[in-house]
Order: sequence, then structure tokens, then C-alpha cells
Amino acid sequence: MLSITGLTRPAILPGSSYNTGMDAKEAWRKKREITPDDLTLARQVLEEIRAGAEPRAALRAHPLPAGAGFLAKHTLVAAYDDLVSRGEWSPDPALLAAIRMKPVRTLSGVTTITVLTRPSPCPGHCIFCPTEENMPQSYLSDEPGARRGVENDFDPYRQVASRLQALREVGHPTDKIELLILGGSWTAYPKPYQEWFVRRCFEALNGENPEDNRGDVPLAEVHDRNVGARHRNVGLVVETRPDLITREELMAYRRMGVTKLQVGIQSMDDHILELNQRGHTVAEALEAVAMARAAGFKIVAHWMPNLLGATLASDREDFQRLWEDGGLQPDELKIYPCQLLRNAALYQYWQRGEYQPYTEQQLIDLLADIKPNVPRFCRINRVIRDIPSTNVVAGNLNTSLRQDVARELAARGTRCQCVRCREIRKGRVDPANLDLHELVYRAGHATEYFLSFDTPTDELAGFLRLSLPGEPNWLNIPDLASAAIIREVHVFGQSLEVGSERLGAAQHVGLGKRLIEVAAEIARARGYRHLAVISAVGTRDYYAARGFEPGQLYMVRQLQ
Repeated sequence: MLSITGLTRPAILPGSSYNTGMDAKEAWRKKREITPDDLTLARQVLEEIRAGAEPRAALRAHPLPAGAGFLAKHTLVAAYDDLVSRGEWSPDPALLAAIRMKPVRTLSGVTTITVLTRPSPCPGHCIFCPTEENMPQSYLSDEPGARRGVENDFDPYRQVASRLQALREVGHPTDKIELLILGGSWTAYPKPYQEWFVRRCFEALNGENPEDNRGDVPLAEVHDRNVGARHRNVGLVVETRPDLITREELMAYRRMGVTKLQVGIQSMDDHILELNQRGHTVAEALEAVAMARAAGFKIVAHWMPNLLGATLASDREDFQRLWEDGGLQPDELKIYPCQLLRNAALYQYWQRGEYQPYTEQQLIDLLADIKPNVPRFCRINRVIRDIPSTNVVAGNLNTSLRQDVARELAARGTRCQCVRCREIRKGRVDPANLDLHELVYRAGHATEYFLSFDTPTDELAGFLRLSLPGEPNWLNIPDLASAAIIREVHVFGQSLEVGSERLGAAQHVGLGKRLIEVAAEIARARGYRHLAVISAVGTRDYYAARGFEPGQLYMVRQLQ
């Protein structure tokens, strides 16, 4: 075993997936080597784009020599950065946006970095969950989201630092970062490991202590330095199981800076949960999510159709249970159709003829049936898990179901109205043409307000989630006494660097401030004396400028 500040992790063995990852990393590095000739050619391409040429046409007009193809966009970004840093060109946000690789990654307004925890057993025994040696429970070494963890030996600092570098190289802003910590049930890891892992993630954002040789650095001090850092944390997400959520755990999450929980619900049917050996009940899931909501956390639920014992008809019914009045009502949802994998116990059920996966067309039809029923306050993050098809034994092999489902919805003349399908993304915003809407619903022990600014074409420019506790401060959290809770403020449009502006960009027309004032009026009118917000570390200054003061774990604004 190798030691990390007194903690242990599995050694990397010869022939393991980590070594394969290192080979891939070396190939990736060579692919990104840039020569002086590349920069000269890239400048010619950039000059044509600045003059009005379409980027693809400009690239094709300047091919690489000897039939080697065309310049990659990351080379254009490197050339742009070089020209700006040397003072030859002034910064040109429009040009950078034109050459940015995969702009959709930051169109929601925030840049996400995913990090993977070390291999560790999970307290659950779910029959659908794959197990791979030297990997965290339920993760496979060739999953796109897991590769960076494998390549960096699951070291949090190296994962964050390498991703920051990669994002910069392809032109994405990196000043507002949401950290997504994956690796099974976060709560099941030892507390010292959790705190070390989070600290190292923040130290990577701060660009400090790369060797982790400064002793026992308090996490709170690292947090404080991130408030004004170049890479500010605007959200911290961990994943866990409903049966591991307690008040004590929620308070520990807040001390670490966590703002959002991914919770594996999987099914709203106790019989299905029992058949799949999930290890918790629907009632436990409802109570866990209600507690998390009362503590101000944003909730991302995982829901799995096609589990053992489920049918297409029962899955349609089960999906509707997610949205029952006063029930789960998650803010975001990841739909993970069960995939038949050889290294999961479910494979043995299939071999005995006791389980049959849905076909691709059955899944498309199911998803097209249920997506139009998603409430406007929820965001559907995924409709399939990104497991390479080579791992799937039988059933659907298509990992790009979202596009196929969208085509099916269009053919039916129906649409999904979830947050993701309505985000404004690239469009410019005219504040005078935005309508303020209030969507009120009951969830757990709270009344929820989803406040949104929408365009005349029903695109979503920004929203705020306000929670009015039905049982005042039932978790007995000092900061939340007599308080309504802002659980999220989100303004859409291409993520912009702090201090930068773009004409008509939703992030810079004051929508967030206006939403906060509307929330304050609603809370005041209903008798709340305080308005609390579950602030991320890197958004403390934003809320301080809007009248909020630091509490023990939340920021709080006086209303009366």
C-alpha cells in the first residue's frame, strides 16, 4: 500500500488499467505538441477568422503540410494566447469564442471539473453495480469520466491541475469552477480522507502546495484563500446513498464546502429496490432528500429504469412517483438505464434467463414518453451513463440516446421543458423582454419557489431556487433559524471570466441580483426574519455584495 499523509490507497500493479492510462496520456501529450511552424500557420488562420471567415473554412484553407490534415482548435487557442500575451493583439472575446473547443461544456455558465476518489468498497451490494479491480465501486477504467482519475493515480491535486490546464488549452474560462467528486458513496470514505481530498482539490484551484508538504493545513484557511483566487469554486458536489445521509453528515459536508448532493434513488418501488439488493427503502430516500433540502442542498437524483423486476409499464409509473406532491421533487435528475455488464452480479441473472435488458428502441420510446412530463424546475443532466459499449453484454449499445430521443420527440410534436432543454446558451439577452415567472410546489417538508427569467420564446435566462421550510429549522441549524433558504442562483450563457463582460450576456445583465431581491420579498411577506444562502466558497464575495453576512456554515441576510 502507498501512503498519502497517513492514509492508504491501493498500489498500482503492473498491467493495471493505470498503466494503460499512462500510455494514453503520453499519446495525448504528443498529439498536443505545438511547433513554431504550427503557430505561424495558426496566425494566418486567426487573421482570416478576425476578418470574418468561418473557422472551419479558414482551417481548410490552410492545411498542414504533406497532407497531414488540419490544425486542431487547441493550436489556434495557443496561438491566440501567445499573440495576446506578447501584446501584438488585444484580447478579443468574440474571436476566442469562435475557436473554443466544445463550447457546450461551459454554455450553462459554469466550468465543471470531475475528480475521482481512490478505490474503496461500498457499503451497498447492488446487483447492477460493476466491480473492477483498482477502481472505485461502480466505475470502469475506460469510462471517459474516470480516465483522468486513473491517469493521475486518483490524486485530487493532479486531477484538478491537469484538467485546468486542458481547459485553458482549448479556450475555456477557468475562473468559476464547479467541482464534481465521484467515486461511489462519498460518505463511506473515512473523514480524514474526505477532508484531505477536498483540501487538495482547493489547493489545486489556488495553485498552492503542489507537493503537499506543508503539514496539516486547515481546510478553512485553504477555503479563505479561494474566495479571491484565480480559479474560484462556485459549487462542490459529492455523491452518496440515502441511507448514509444524516444531520451530522450534512453538517460535515457544509464544513467542507459542499453545495450539491447526488443521491442514488434508483427506484421509487420498494419491491424493485429489494430485488436489486439496493439496501434502503423509498421512505428512507424521501426522508434523506427532505433533510438535505432542509439544509439547503441542491438535489441530483439518480433514477434507473430496466432494473431487475421492472417492466416498461412499471418504469413509466415509477417515473411519475418522483414528482408526487410533497415528495422527492429533485432539482436535477440523471437517468441511468440499467446496463448489463459482465462484472456485475446481474449478469448471472441474465445467464439464467431471469433478466432481459431493453432494446435501444424500447429505451428511446420510454424516454420520449417520460421526458415531456418532467417539471420545468428540474434539469435532466443525463439520459444514459457513458459506459463504452464494449463493456455492455446485451441490450442498448447507444451512448448518445439524448439526440435520438430529441428526434423522436420532434417527430411526435412534443417537447421536454426541463431546465437543460430551455437554457438560453448562446443567445443574447434583452432584460426588457424577459418575463419573471414563479413556479410553486411542495417537496419534503418545504414549499419551493422556482423563480425564473424567461424569454418570449421560452428560453431560460436565469433562475433561483427558494425553499420555505414547513417545519422551521427542524434540523436545528443555528444559521437557519427563522430563515428562508436560497438553494441555488444560476444565470445562463457562456461562462465568462470574473470582471469580463459581453454585450447581452445573461451573466452580466444583473439577473442574479434581481432574482435575489424577489426571493427576499417573498420570504419577508411570509414572515421569515432571515434569508440564508448555501454559498459555495468562491461565491462568498458575490453574496456579501448583496447584503449577506457570513454565519457558521451559511451566509445570512437580515430581512426585518
